Amino acid sequence: MMKPHDKVAVALEAIPAGAAVTVTCEDRTFAVTLRDPIEFGHKFAVVPIGQGEDILKYGEVIGVATRQIAAGEHVHIHNLEGKRGRGDRIAAGK
Repeated sequence: MMKPHDKVAVALEAIPAGAAVTVTCEDRTFAVTLRDPIEFGHKFAVVPIGQGEDILKYGEVIGVATRQIAAGEHVHIHNLEGKRGRGDRIAAGK
């Protein structure tokens, strides 16, 4: 994690499901049990994220949750929809 208000952290190595992970960023610490295996470079939620809620990584909005995401869950294209460069959304008036 780069910013204390991020909702996800990035795995610096492969981490198996069920692993207890502690993530510290500035003055915040998150204790998370991983629900899924997380590959190197992939994201996992450090807090619950509600459907339709913005997902923050490195202090920036990287997308929106397409469904509820539990803390410790893998965050990727199956539960995150990007918001950048979405010309299809602009054209559709969304």
